[in-house]
Amino acid sequence: MTSEQRISAFIQLGTEIRNTFHSNTAQNNIRQQQLFQISERMHHSNGWFTFENTQLALVGIANMLEESTIRPWWNTIEHEFPSEKLQSVGVIMAGNIPAVGFHDFLCILLSGNCVSAKLSSDDLVLIPALAAMLCAIEPEFTSRINFTQERLPKIDAIIATGSNNSSRYFEYYFSKYPNIIRKNRTSIAVLTGNESRSELSALGQDIFRYFGLGCRNVSFLYVPNDFKPDAFYEAIEGWNVLSLHNKYLKNYEYSKAIYLVNAVPHFDNNFLLLREEDNLHSPLAVIHFKRYENIDALKIELESKQDQIQCVVSSPSSGLSNIDFGNSQNPGPGNYADQIDTMKFLANLP
Repeated sequence: MTSEQRISAFIQLGTEIRNTFHSNTAQNNIRQQQLFQISERMHHSNGWFTFENTQLALVGIANMLEESTIRPWWNTIEHEFPSEKLQSVGVIMAGNIPAVGFHDFLCILLSGNCVSAKLSSDDLVLIPALAAMLCAIEPEFTSRINFTQERLPKIDAIIATGSNNSSRYFEYYFSKYPNIIRKNRTSIAVLTGNESRSELSALGQDIFRYFGLGCRNVSFLYVPNDFKPDAFYEAIEGWNVLSLHNKYLKNYEYSKAIYLVNAVPHFDNNFLLLREEDNLHSPLAVIHFKRYENIDALKIELESKQDQIQCVVSSPSSGLSNIDFGNSQNPGPGNYADQIDTMKFLANLP
């Protein structure tokens, strides 16, 4: 299969995904009908995968595969893959948000290799559905894709995503293979106190999309010393609909009860708790925050914690290397998880 066949097939896949949810072209073919029906049913097997969030994730993939987005990225790295290697690259996929393993799937196949994926029990359907659409577009991919819930078959390399605990197991078990082992990361936002209401409102997207379950979700705020939560809470009030979701509400009520029983100081707007706490990782429905003196000192602190941070969300005026408010959940093909260049890893496989 040529490089052009591979990239063209993924571009066409993006078009079909986009058309699945576009009111004027929805369900033009049986593949789109099936994907739409799967998206509608996902919440039956995973209560976090609402139709809205599943659609959001899939449209995000379609945007990543937009020709004007993916082809310039591919053109800069295509020379690193002069011929197909067809090595079997294993992937242990996470299942925290819908189709979260797609980027690894894309990179492996686009690089001219074969993917053997161990699916998360929380997401057994979406990636195989996308793979079926891809194989219908380009049948030569069929022999290059394998999914399992059991032990991975013979592989030449591995990409594994998990918790800090599971990563230790992965590092031991897969040490003999070329590997990428990803651990727990989260995302943060830095507020300067000069944010507009629209910026704070956009921050709600970074916090609440996918209920805050993704590594690109903001779970921690750095705030100026005089921070008061009123303006922030007012700007995100529209997200109070989350309290109607039973699983989210239970997490909120549990943390609130713990704080009240233990007299832990916190702020509360009836669906999101704010607690002053150094830990970057906060429970669901809770945001930790820390006050800072000046940006220069904060830059040093962020540098010391870079192995825990996936994204930094802030205003460009903060002077930080940042993602603008509202954009943490819109990665492009060149935004690699944990800042590990997946394509370079694949290019250097022996």
